Amino acid sequence: MDAASPTPEVLSPAAVFTPQLQVVAALVFAVVLVIISVFLARRKSTQRGDAVILAGCSDAGKTAILSTLVYKQTLPTHASMQTNAALMALPQAHKTLRLIDVPGHPRIRDQFREYLPHAKAVAFVVDSSTISRNGAAVAEHLHMIMNALTSLPPSRGAPSLTIVAHKCDLLKPTATATAEQLAINRVRTILERELEKRRASHANDVGVESMGAEDSDSQLGGLECTGKGEFKFAEWEGGEVGFIGTAVSVGKHAVVSADEKHSEGDGLAPLREWLEDLP
Repeated sequence: MDAASPTPEVLSPAAVFTPQLQVVAALVFAVVLVIISVFLARRKSTQRGDAVILAGCSDAGKTAILSTLVYKQTLPTHASMQTNAALMALPQAHKTLRLIDVPGHPRIRDQFREYLPHAKAVAFVVDSSTISRNGAAVAEHLHMIMNALTSLPPSRGAPSLTIVAHKCDLLKPTATATAEQLAINRVRTILERELEKRRASHANDVGVESMGAEDSDSQLGGLECTGKGEFKFAEWEGGEVGFIGTAVSVGKHAVVSADEKHSEGDGLAPLREWLEDLP
């Protein structure tokens, strides 16, 4: 007589999901959640905000630029001790930017750091008509910003940097160069010379004169270049640095064409185009 075939054993869910297996499954699930959270956080941290910081020394013309861009009128201004912010619509680019005018007074100019995490770009405004006299102070201010940009974590997309050679209308054009070209060349040359002094003093552990707060650090880094020679913006490891020449006329309305692409009478057409082209 043949032996009866054994009946297959059916395991209950409780038998399959033992306490040990449940612990392992919970750990795997937790690890997956952590990986997803880190991925989303990194993705968010690399996204730039909608802010454009207008920085620079006092009397450089930052507030006049903001009022012309936003309100289409250049109003008389004075050295500000508080931050100004306004929204600027760019219909052609289908976007709106938040312009933030940070005071340039040495005691409070580092307020730009508060807005850096949400910045898409930094426009450093320089008075091209006076840079020959105060180049060292302007370079110190710019050095502070360059150090902050290079100190951002790698996961954070660094804002782009453009130097605005403002008040170029005060320079007399020549047969070979426009006032805008002269302003840009003057600002670039003087700032490269002064930043090289600061870089050399840092390398030699020698302090340089500071116009900032008493506890400010004149030994900041952030001026590293790919080349072995003197400091050049074209070789700065922090990224590409743009240059724009601008001018405004106080008390005049800015006449902007229908396509909002070019402006007449305010001298800010290059700056408007740069803002539109920001990613």
